[in-house]
Amino acid sequence: MPATRTPRHLAPRRPITDVDVAVIGAGAAGLSAALTLGRCLRRVLVLDGGVPRNAPSPAVQGFLTRDGTRPAELLRLSREQLTPYDSVEIQARRVTAVEALAGQFRLTIEGETGRSSRVTARKVLLATGVEDELPPIDGMRELWGRGVLHCPYCHGWEVRGQPLAVYGRAKLVTGLALLVSRWSPDVVACVEDPAYLTANARRRLRQQNIRIREEPVARLEGTKSGELRHIVFESGEKLARTAVFVHAHQHQRTPLAEQLGCRLTSKGAVWVDKKQQTSLPGLYAAGDTTPGTQQAILAAAEGSAAAISINETLTREECPK
Repeated sequence: MPATRTPRHLAPRRPITDVDVAVIGAGAAGLSAALTLGRCLRRVLVLDGGVPRNAPSPAVQGFLTRDGTRPAELLRLSREQLTPYDSVEIQARRVTAVEALAGQFRLTIEGETGRSSRVTARKVLLATGVEDELPPIDGMRELWGRGVLHCPYCHGWEVRGQPLAVYGRAKLVTGLALLVSRWSPDVVACVEDPAYLTANARRRLRQQNIRIREEPVARLEGTKSGELRHIVFESGEKLARTAVFVHAHQHQRTPLAEQLGCRLTSKGAVWVDKKQQTSLPGLYAAGDTTPGTQQAILAAAEGSAAAISINETLTREECPK
């Protein structure tokens, strides 16, 4: 009798998709992920949905080798450094819907003309970021990014030693004011809801010589170039300040994660595990979309970490045991 031949193990067929990975968002997180995936020879489509959150800021700070670089210039350099990677493509198109199918995702994308098309990917990375909900005070939006700031780690050094203010609700203003006092001995806390400012919070602020203003703020006055000059209270009194830090509420820039049923945190961020994967298998997230400190260099690091996780997952699928 002829010897029985052991059937050779065959790898399961992988779904045929247009690309390996679709990266939604072309900021620091998305482009960093695309760079890592390009170096892994992965077919990547980066979909650029529009102007980044930090566009009004004069510079990206604290980014090693790029400290003080204009946001637009940082993105230009990032795109330029993707040029050698033929498997990476960037398109200025907006994603309007994502469907999770068996072993792949299907994205509906819309171009500048409004015409829609579809693309399939084995994995998807959300790097769409967030939008800030600024207090409804005249001048807040106009001075945002220069005279109105959100992060002392990003902008504190530029206004060090100058007369500063912090504006917000009692629940958040104390911690932010104490943090900002690291950069300046002259900090004023403008409390939106002073009735909720606890005695302990008042004591901590006084200990650091942080003055408390409880009057409602009417408007901010500044220059055409975005510098703050005065905080104007409803009484008409003006407080001269160089900058005001605001802990603004935020919401996801796109509803894609929510539409897909992803788990969100209590603050509305997209929950991810240690591998940057959301609660939906195959869907990853990085950058300001996820919980944690928001800084360009951290977003870029998360994008790279997500790309490594994605590549290793794809490799395991391609090389079954």
